[in-house]
Amino acid sequence: MPLVPLPQLLIEPIVRGALLEDLGRAGDITTDAIAASDSKMKTVMAARQAGVVAGVDLAALAFTLIDPAVRFVALAPDGATVAPGTPIATIEGSARGVLTGERVALNFVCRLSGVASATAKLVAAVAGTKARIVCTRKTTPMMRAIEKHAVRAGGGANHRFGLDDAALIKDNHVAIAGGVGEAIRRVRAHVGHLVKIEVEVDTLAQLEEALTVGADAVLLDNMTLDDLRRGVAMIGGRAISEASGRVDLETAAAIAATGVDLISVGWITHSAPILDIGLDYAA
Repeated sequence: MPLVPLPQLLIEPIVRGALLEDLGRAGDITTDAIAASDSKMKTVMAARQAGVVAGVDLAALAFTLIDPAVRFVALAPDGATVAPGTPIATIEGSARGVLTGERVALNFVCRLSGVASATAKLVAAVAGTKARIVCTRKTTPMMRAIEKHAVRAGGGANHRFGLDDAALIKDNHVAIAGGVGEAIRRVRAHVGHLVKIEVEVDTLAQLEEALTVGADAVLLDNMTLDDLRRGVAMIGGRAISEASGRVDLETAAAIAATGVDLISVGWITHSAPILDIGLDYAA
Protein backbone atom coordinates (compact mmCIF):
# COMPACT_ATOMS: atom_id res chain seq x y z
CA MET A 1 0.00 0.00 0.00
CA PRO A 2 1.48 3.40 -1.00
CA LEU A 3 2.59 5.73 1.76
CA VAL A 4 -0.05 8.43 2.18
CA PRO A 5 1.46 11.92 2.66
CA LEU A 6 0.49 13.95 5.67
CA PRO A 7 -2.01 16.76 4.98
CA GLN A 8 -0.34 20.12 4.41
CA LEU A 9 -2.71 21.63 6.98
CA LEU A 10 -1.08 19.39 9.60
CA ILE A 11 2.56 19.98 8.71
CA GLU A 12 2.36 23.70 7.89
CA PRO A 13 2.28 24.94 11.53
CA ILE A 14 5.27 22.74 12.38
CA VAL A 15 7.37 24.07 9.51
CA ARG A 16 6.20 27.64 10.03
CA GLY A 17 7.19 27.45 13.71
CA ALA A 18 10.65 26.15 12.81
CA LEU A 19 11.16 28.97 10.31
CA LEU A 20 10.04 31.60 12.81
CA GLU A 21 12.51 30.20 15.33
CA ASP A 22 15.33 30.43 12.78
CA LEU A 23 14.44 33.86 11.43
CA GLY A 24 14.41 35.34 14.92
CA ARG A 25 13.89 39.09 15.18
CA ALA A 26 15.67 40.35 12.06
CA GLY A 27 15.53 37.60 9.45
CA ASP A 28 18.46 36.09 7.57
CA ILE A 29 20.97 38.94 7.92
CA THR A 30 23.79 36.96 6.25
CA THR A 31 21.89 36.09 3.09
CA ASP A 32 20.22 39.49 2.87
CA ALA A 33 23.67 41.11 2.89
CA ILE A 34 25.23 38.82 0.29
CA ALA A 35 22.45 37.90 -2.16
CA ALA A 36 20.77 40.62 -4.20
CA SER A 37 16.99 40.57 -4.20
CA ASP A 38 16.96 39.43 -7.85
CA SER A 39 19.69 36.76 -7.53
CA LYS A 40 18.72 33.25 -8.65
CA MET A 41 20.24 29.89 -7.84
CA LYS A 42 19.70 26.17 -8.28
CA THR A 43 20.65 23.57 -5.69
CA VAL A 44 20.49 19.80 -5.37
CA MET A 45 19.52 18.02 -2.17
CA ALA A 46 21.31 14.67 -2.12
CA ALA A 47 21.97 11.79 0.24
CA ARG A 48 25.46 11.44 1.69
CA GLN A 49 24.62 8.12 3.34
CA ALA A 50 22.55 5.11 2.37
CA GLY A 51 19.13 5.05 3.97
CA VAL A 52 15.41 5.68 3.60
CA VAL A 53 14.04 9.14 2.87
CA ALA A 54 11.33 10.90 4.90
CA GLY A 55 10.31 14.50 5.41
CA VAL A 56 10.46 15.60 1.78
CA ASP A 57 7.12 17.43 1.97
CA LEU A 58 8.29 19.37 5.02
CA ALA A 59 11.51 20.32 3.26
CA ALA A 60 9.55 21.59 0.29
CA LEU A 61 7.30 23.65 2.52
CA ALA A 62 10.30 25.21 4.29
CA PHE A 63 11.31 26.82 1.00
CA THR A 64 7.89 27.79 -0.32
CA LEU A 65 6.80 29.42 2.94
CA ILE A 66 9.83 31.70 2.60
CA ASP A 67 9.24 32.32 -1.10
CA PRO A 68 6.26 30.73 -2.90
CA ALA A 69 8.09 31.17 -6.21
CA VAL A 70 10.86 28.74 -5.25
CA ARG A 71 10.51 25.57 -7.33
CA PHE A 72 11.02 22.35 -5.37
CA VAL A 73 11.07 19.15 -7.42
CA ALA A 74 11.09 15.92 -5.41
CA LEU A 75 13.15 13.15 -7.02
CA ALA A 76 13.04 10.62 -4.15
CA PRO A 77 9.73 10.55 -2.26
CA ASP A 78 9.21 9.53 1.35
CA GLY A 79 9.90 5.82 1.70
CA ALA A 80 12.47 5.72 -1.10
CA THR A 81 15.72 3.88 -0.47
CA VAL A 82 18.75 5.95 -1.44
CA ALA A 83 22.49 5.40 -1.84
CA PRO A 84 25.21 7.99 -1.22
CA GLY A 85 24.96 10.61 -3.93
CA THR A 86 21.32 9.93 -4.80
CA PRO A 87 19.51 13.20 -5.61
CA ILE A 88 16.45 13.71 -3.42
CA ALA A 89 15.24 17.02 -4.81
CA THR A 90 16.20 20.05 -6.84
CA ILE A 91 15.44 23.52 -5.49
CA GLU A 92 15.51 26.51 -7.80
CA GLY A 93 14.52 30.15 -7.43
CA SER A 94 15.55 33.28 -5.61
CA ALA A 95 18.86 32.93 -3.80
CA ARG A 96 17.37 34.51 -0.71
CA GLY A 97 14.49 32.05 -0.64
CA VAL A 98 16.71 29.01 -1.13
CA LEU A 99 19.45 30.01 1.32
CA THR A 100 17.06 31.15 4.04
CA GLY A 101 15.00 27.96 3.95
CA GLU A 102 17.98 25.60 3.60
CA ARG A 103 18.72 24.79 7.24
CA VAL A 104 15.15 24.21 8.35
CA ALA A 105 14.50 22.03 5.30
CA LEU A 106 17.60 19.93 5.99
CA ASN A 107 16.82 19.68 9.71
CA PHE A 108 13.48 18.08 8.93
CA VAL A 109 14.60 15.76 6.14
CA CYS A 110 17.78 14.61 7.93
CA ARG A 111 15.97 13.96 11.20
CA LEU A 112 12.98 12.18 9.70
CA SER A 113 15.08 10.19 7.24
CA GLY A 114 17.11 9.02 10.24
CA VAL A 115 13.92 7.74 11.87
CA ALA A 116 12.84 6.02 8.65
CA SER A 117 16.27 4.47 8.13
CA ALA A 118 16.48 3.11 11.69
CA THR A 119 13.00 1.66 11.32
CA ALA A 120 13.86 0.04 7.99
CA LYS A 121 16.87 -1.73 9.50
CA LEU A 122 14.72 -3.26 12.24
CA VAL A 123 12.03 -4.22 9.72
CA ALA A 124 14.69 -6.02 7.69
CA ALA A 125 15.96 -7.76 10.82
CA VAL A 126 12.56 -9.37 11.51
CA ALA A 127 11.77 -10.21 7.88
CA GLY A 128 10.30 -13.68 7.49
CA THR A 129 8.41 -13.52 10.79
CA LYS A 130 4.94 -12.17 11.48
CA ALA A 131 6.27 -9.52 13.86
CA ARG A 132 5.77 -5.86 12.98
CA ILE A 133 8.00 -3.07 14.23
CA VAL A 134 5.97 -0.33 15.92
CA CYS A 135 6.91 3.00 17.48
CA THR A 136 5.89 4.46 20.84
CA ARG A 137 4.94 7.84 22.33
CA LYS A 138 8.62 8.56 23.01
CA THR A 139 8.67 11.29 20.40
CA THR A 140 9.97 14.84 20.17
CA PRO A 141 7.36 17.21 21.66
CA MET A 142 5.12 18.67 18.94
CA MET A 143 6.69 16.42 16.28
CA ARG A 144 4.83 13.17 16.97
CA ALA A 145 2.77 13.12 13.78
CA ILE A 146 5.76 13.62 11.50
CA GLU A 147 8.02 11.20 13.40
CA LYS A 148 5.33 8.52 13.28
CA HIS A 149 4.93 9.23 9.57
CA ALA A 150 8.69 8.63 9.21
CA VAL A 151 8.27 5.27 10.95
CA ARG A 152 5.68 4.33 8.32
CA ALA A 153 8.09 5.51 5.60
CA GLY A 154 10.62 3.02 6.97
CA GLY A 155 8.15 0.14 6.77
CA GLY A 156 7.12 0.17 10.42
CA ALA A 157 3.69 0.69 11.95
CA ASN A 158 2.32 3.07 14.52
CA HIS A 159 1.29 2.38 18.10
CA ARG A 160 -1.22 4.77 19.64
CA PHE A 161 -0.81 8.45 18.84
CA GLY A 162 -1.82 9.82 22.23
CA LEU A 163 -3.53 9.18 25.52
CA ASP A 164 -7.00 9.30 23.98
CA ASP A 165 -7.02 6.85 21.07
CA ALA A 166 -6.43 3.63 23.01
CA ALA A 167 -6.02 2.54 26.63
CA LEU A 168 -2.58 1.32 27.67
CA ILE A 169 -2.38 0.18 31.27
CA LYS A 170 1.20 0.52 32.53
CA ASP A 171 2.87 -0.76 35.70
CA ASN A 172 2.05 2.37 37.68
CA HIS A 173 -1.61 2.10 36.68
CA VAL A 174 -1.60 -1.51 37.92
CA ALA A 175 -0.04 -0.39 41.20
CA ILE A 176 -2.69 2.29 41.73
CA ALA A 177 -5.54 -0.08 40.87
CA GLY A 178 -4.20 -2.89 43.02
CA GLY A 179 -3.75 -5.42 40.24
CA VAL A 180 -3.93 -6.16 36.54
CA GLY A 181 -7.47 -7.48 36.57
CA GLU A 182 -8.88 -4.57 38.55
CA ALA A 183 -7.10 -2.07 36.29
CA ILE A 184 -8.64 -3.63 33.19
CA ARG A 185 -12.11 -3.71 34.77
CA ARG A 186 -11.89 -0.02 35.68
CA VAL A 187 -10.80 0.98 32.19
CA ARG A 188 -13.44 -1.15 30.49
CA ALA A 189 -16.15 0.46 32.60
CA HIS A 190 -14.86 3.92 31.68
CA VAL A 191 -14.17 3.84 27.92
CA GLY A 192 -16.42 3.40 24.91
CA HIS A 193 -17.06 0.09 23.19
CA LEU A 194 -14.70 0.92 20.29
CA VAL A 195 -11.67 1.59 22.49
CA LYS A 196 -9.07 -1.16 22.65
CA ILE A 197 -7.42 -1.99 25.98
CA GLU A 198 -3.79 -3.08 26.24
CA VAL A 199 -2.04 -3.93 29.49
CA GLU A 200 1.65 -4.13 30.24
CA VAL A 201 2.70 -7.25 32.15
CA ASP A 202 6.03 -8.16 33.68
CA THR A 203 5.29 -11.77 34.61
CA LEU A 204 3.42 -14.74 33.21
CA ALA A 205 1.16 -14.67 36.28
CA GLN A 206 0.11 -11.13 35.38
CA LEU A 207 -0.41 -12.28 31.79
CA GLU A 208 -2.78 -15.02 32.94
CA GLU A 209 -4.77 -12.46 34.92
CA ALA A 210 -4.94 -10.14 31.92
CA LEU A 211 -6.20 -12.93 29.68
CA THR A 212 -8.78 -14.01 32.23
CA VAL A 213 -10.25 -10.51 32.40
CA GLY A 214 -10.11 -10.11 28.63
CA ALA A 215 -7.45 -7.59 27.53
CA ASP A 216 -7.43 -6.86 23.80
CA ALA A 217 -3.63 -6.70 23.72
CA VAL A 218 -0.82 -7.52 26.12
CA LEU A 219 2.58 -5.89 26.25
CA LEU A 220 5.18 -8.41 27.41
CA ASP A 221 7.70 -6.05 28.95
CA ASN A 222 11.39 -6.91 29.32
CA MET A 223 10.75 -10.66 29.34
CA THR A 224 13.32 -13.29 28.51
CA LEU A 225 13.02 -15.11 25.20
CA ASP A 226 11.79 -18.22 27.01
CA ASP A 227 9.08 -16.24 28.80
CA LEU A 228 8.11 -14.55 25.55
CA ARG A 229 7.63 -17.94 23.92
CA ARG A 230 5.60 -19.17 26.89
CA GLY A 231 3.59 -15.97 26.84
CA VAL A 232 2.73 -16.30 23.16
CA ALA A 233 1.63 -19.90 23.77
CA MET A 234 -0.54 -18.82 26.72
CA ILE A 235 -2.17 -16.08 24.66
CA GLY A 236 -2.97 -18.54 21.91
CA GLY A 237 -4.45 -15.88 19.64
CA ARG A 238 -6.84 -14.56 22.27
CA ALA A 239 -5.14 -11.16 22.28
CA ILE A 240 -2.52 -9.24 20.34
CA SER A 241 0.95 -9.94 21.70
CA GLU A 242 3.55 -7.17 21.90
CA ALA A 243 7.14 -7.38 23.10
CA SER A 244 9.15 -4.42 24.36
CA GLY A 245 12.46 -3.78 26.08
CA ARG A 246 16.08 -4.29 24.98
CA VAL A 247 15.19 -4.26 21.28
CA ASP A 248 18.00 -3.46 18.86
CA LEU A 249 19.46 -4.82 15.64
CA GLU A 250 21.19 -7.60 17.56
CA THR A 251 18.10 -8.81 19.46
CA ALA A 252 15.16 -8.05 17.16
CA ALA A 253 15.29 -11.28 15.14
CA ALA A 254 15.33 -13.52 18.22
CA ILE A 255 12.44 -11.59 19.77
CA ALA A 256 10.44 -11.87 16.55
CA ALA A 257 11.11 -15.61 16.42
CA THR A 258 9.18 -16.10 19.67
CA GLY A 259 5.98 -15.50 17.72
CA VAL A 260 4.93 -12.09 19.01
CA ASP A 261 2.71 -9.97 16.79
CA LEU A 262 4.37 -6.63 17.53
CA ILE A 263 7.74 -5.35 18.71
CA SER A 264 7.64 -1.82 20.09
CA VAL A 265 10.80 0.27 19.95
CA GLY A 266 11.19 3.69 21.55
CA TRP A 267 14.65 4.59 20.28
CA ILE A 268 13.67 4.76 16.61
CA THR A 269 11.93 8.05 17.38
CA HIS A 270 13.81 9.39 20.38
CA SER A 271 17.41 8.42 19.56
CA ALA A 272 17.78 7.52 15.89
CA PRO A 273 20.82 9.23 14.32
CA ILE A 274 20.12 11.57 11.45
CA LEU A 275 20.66 10.54 7.86
CA ASP A 276 23.35 12.79 6.40
CA ILE A 277 21.79 14.78 3.55
CA GLY A 278 23.30 17.87 1.96
CA LEU A 279 22.19 20.78 -0.18
CA ASP A 280 24.76 21.97 -2.70
CA TYR A 281 24.93 24.65 -5.36
CA ALA A 282 24.35 23.35 -8.88
CA ALA A 283 26.34 25.27 -11.47
